[in-house]
Amino acid sequence: MTGEVKEIALSRQDLREVTAFAAACAELVLEVFEADQPDNSRPREAIGAAWEFVRGGERGKALRDRAWAALKAAQSADTAAAREAARAAMSAAGAAYLHPLAKATQVKHILGAGAHAARAVELVTDDDRSVGAAHIEQTLHRATPAVVAVLKRFPAAPGGGGRVGELTRMLDTGLRSLVFAE
Repeated sequence: MTGEVKEIALSRQDLREVTAFAAACAELVLEVFEADQPDNSRPREAIGAAWEFVRGGERGKALRDRAWAALKAAQSADTAAAREAARAAMSAAGAAYLHPLAKATQVKHILGAGAHAARAVELVTDDDRSVGAAHIEQTLHRATPAVVAVLKRFPAAPGGGGRVGELTRMLDTGLRSLVFAE
């Protein structure tokens, strides 16, 4: 059958590893959002829900609702940097919903939080692309062998997506090139 998408084996532990990586990435820029919107706790709650899943919680409605709430928080932010920080939080909660489909678009579930976080730090520094690139380099060091193993089951990140898409591809390429000591 033409057009059939191959399924990828993903365990609950794989999803927890990916979500832990995404939550750690999003936490790094949470203060960017909170400086802009100090009374808006939705991104913090999304990251908290991601960590709850990592620690054994369910992948259910509450986690999904927190992800959507963080996206709504992004829409209400006053600065582009705060919007990207809230999108990183949304991506952290959404990482638990990585689908076992061999599609390049699924890579965004793995790397979205890291890419949005890098974009947030660029925007805080007047769109300094070197700061984003340095942030991506630091993010590479946060990845565990388990996260890289999951990533390598999927096709390379897709084209497009503006600057966040570029950062996603930088992170994708960098992680795929990592070699871990046995």
